[in-house]
Amino acid sequence: VQLQASGGGLQQPGGSLRLSCTASGSGYRIRHMAWYRQTPGNQRELVALIDDGRTTEYVDSVKGRFTIARDNAKNTVYLQMNSLKPEDTAVYFCNTMTRSLAWGQGTQVTVSS
Repeated sequence: VQLQASGGGLQQPGGSLRLSCTASGSGYRIRHMAWYRQTPGNQRELVALIDDGRTTEYVDSVKGRFTIARDNAKNTVYLQMNSLKPEDTAVYFCNTMTRSLAWGQGTQVTVSS
């Protein structure tokens, strides 16, 4: 199974980005999924999660600004990021809630004026 994240880029503070992550291979179907992020020298941290019942949870620092969603037909999970802040700068990855799949390359998000 491969995880392919996309949608990152350079955005000014206050701006928005929408990340996508598609799981492909061997008939895999997404279930309980999550977005993570990592900055240099730091551990990968959980940002948001969504279970297969569409229940969502967020780390406090992104509550009210980020929204996680899923499209089961496309085997894809999304992260809508609004009101971006410089501290959101990181490489963003998706994986299962238990981090059970091989990590993809992630997508770089840079928030800077």
